[in-house]
Amino acid sequence: MDRWYVGRRSSPRHQYIRDIRMITVELAEAIKSFGFPIVAAFGLGYFVYYVWTWVTKEIKPVLGEANKTLIGLIDRIRMLDNDMIRLTQKLNMILEDKEKPKKK
Repeated sequence: MDRWYVGRRSSPRHQYIRDIRMITVELAEAIKSFGFPIVAAFGLGYFVYYVWTWVTKEIKPVLGEANKTLIGLIDRIRMLDNDMIRLTQKLNMILEDKEKPKKK
């Protein structure tokens, strides 16, 4: 521990700086002991683990809900499309009736 910190109350900022220094020293020791490629491989492995857990916990449930909403919207669009087809057929029938000469 640095001499400056002895006997003083440390603020959260100073605690943070000390933690960063300790992490840096530990990282340097690990690189010195095992080599950079090994430490980098472990770091990358942790990154992949972190992203995987984040995706499975945060993103997957949201995608499930969005999928249900999307299916509902597709069903509504199909119903509207069927209604448009029916209305077009009715309109064509009315126009055909008006074009036919009326017999008396």
